[in-house]
Amino acid sequence: MLQRDGTVPTPIILAVIGLGAFITALDQTVVVTALPSLMLDLKVSIAELDRVSWIITAYLLGYTVAMPLIGRVGDVYGYARVYQASLVVFCAGTCLVAVSANLEWMVGARVVQAVGGGATVPIGMALAMTMVPRGQRGLALGIVGASAEAGSMLGPAYGGAIVEMLSWRWIFWLNVPQAAVIFLALMWLPNRPAAGTRVDYMGGVLLVGALLVLSLALSRSSLFTLDSPYPFLLAGAGVGLVAALVIVEARTLQPLLSPLLFRSWAFLSSNLTQVMVGVALIIAMVTVPLMANTVIGRSPFTGALWLLRLTGAIPVGAVIGGLLVTRLGSSPLTVAGLALVALGMFLASGWELGVGDPELTVHLLIAGFGFGLVIAPITFHALESAGDDYRGTAASLVVVSRMMGMTLGLSALSAWGVSEFQGLTAGLEFPLPLPGEPAGAAEVRAAEYTSGLNNAGLELFRKFFLSATVISIAAIVPALAMSRRQST
Repeated sequence: MLQRDGTVPTPIILAVIGLGAFITALDQTVVVTALPSLMLDLKVSIAELDRVSWIITAYLLGYTVAMPLIGRVGDVYGYARVYQASLVVFCAGTCLVAVSANLEWMVGARVVQAVGGGATVPIGMALAMTMVPRGQRGLALGIVGASAEAGSMLGPAYGGAIVEMLSWRWIFWLNVPQAAVIFLALMWLPNRPAAGTRVDYMGGVLLVGALLVLSLALSRSSLFTLDSPYPFLLAGAGVGLVAALVIVEARTLQPLLSPLLFRSWAFLSSNLTQVMVGVALIIAMVTVPLMANTVIGRSPFTGALWLLRLTGAIPVGAVIGGLLVTRLGSSPLTVAGLALVALGMFLASGWELGVGDPELTVHLLIAGFGFGLVIAPITFHALESAGDDYRGTAASLVVVSRMMGMTLGLSALSAWGVSEFQGLTAGLEFPLPLPGEPAGAAEVRAAEYTSGLNNAGLELFRKFFLSATVISIAAIVPALAMSRRQST
C-alpha cells in the first residue's frame, strides 16, 4: 500500500475513511425499517412507540455529543489510532445491540455504538486534511461527506433487506467484519501524535453535558408551544454548563475549545451557515414524504422514493463541491449551493395535489444537489481556519452545528405545524349526520370537509417549503462572511 516515498496513495486513504463514514452513518437510520420485527422480538407493544423512538434518538445523541471531545483526542494522540479506538468502541456497542434482550439494554448499547461511530466523520475529515495533498483536500472532504450522506440515505433499504433475508440482529453483527476491514487498513496509515499537547478532559465532560442537555431541550416542541416548563429548565441547565465550561476553559493552558477558533470569522461564519443548512435540510426531509403520504394520498413507499430524489442528489453535490472548492473558493460555492436549495424549495412550495414528474423530480434534484454542494466548502473553510492543532475538534464542531440545526428545525417545525394547521382548519366543522338529512347531502358535506382538510394540509406544506426557502436565503449572509479574511 505504501508508495516508494513511504506515503500512502490518496485513493486508498479516501477509500478507508469514506467506507468508515459510510458504515457508521448507515447505523443512524438502519433500524427504521427493522422496528416492527425488533418490537415483536423484544415484546414491545405499539402503545410504547414513544419509548421505541429512543432507539433512534439515543444513537443521534451519542453520535453528536461526544464528537468534540473525541476530535480533540485525535488532535493530541493521532487520528489513525483514535480512529481505530473509535471503531473498537463502535463494534463493542454494535455487539451489545445485537444481543439485546430488552428495550432498555438496546437504548444503552446504541449510545455506546454511537459514541464510537460518531468519531469517524470528524476524525476522517481531519485525516483527509492531514494526509491528502493540499490541492486534493476539498475533494477528500467531499468524499467523506458524500459517504456519510449515502450511509444515512441507504440505511432504511439496507436494514429492510437484512431483516427480510436474516433477522434484525444481523444488521448489527454484519458491522463487525466491515469495521474489522477498516481497522486493519488503518494500520497502514501513519499516526502523528502532537508532541507537547494534552486533552482537556474536564472541559470535555462539561461540553458533553452541555451538548446533551441542550440537544434534549431543542428536541422538545414545547420549547415553542410554551405548554411545558421542562425544555426551559433543560435549556437553563445547558446554559449553566456552558458558563461553567467558559470559566474552566479560560483557566486551562490547552483548552478543549481553543479561543482562537471563536475569534476566527472563518470558523464562526462556517458554523453559523452549517446550523442554518441543518434547519433547512430537516424541513425538506420531513415535508417531502409527509406531504406524499397525507394530502396527496400516496403510499409510504412512494413517499420514500420522492425523498430519495432529494437525498440521492446530496452525495453527488458533495463530491462536485469537493472538486470545485479549491478552484472557486468556499464562499462563492456555498452561496451557489444555498441558492439552489432556495430555488428547489421555492419551486416545491408551488406544488399542487396532482404534482408529478418531471417537475417533482427536477425540483427535488435541484434542492438535493444544493444541499450536497455546500458540504465540502463549509467544512474546508472551517478546518483551514483551525490550523493543524485543532482540526479534529473543528471538524467535530462543524458536524455538531449541523446536527443541532436539524434538532432545532425539527422541534420548531413540529410546534409551528400543529399551531398553523389548527388555524387553517379553524373554520371546518366535522360533518356529523343531521336528522332527516338526505344521504346525498351528507356525502357532499363529507366530501367538502375532506377537501377542506386536504387544502389546509397542502397550504401548510407549502409554508414549510417556503420557510426552508427563507432560511436558505438567510444562510447566504454568513456564507458571504466566509469570504472575509482574518488571522486566527
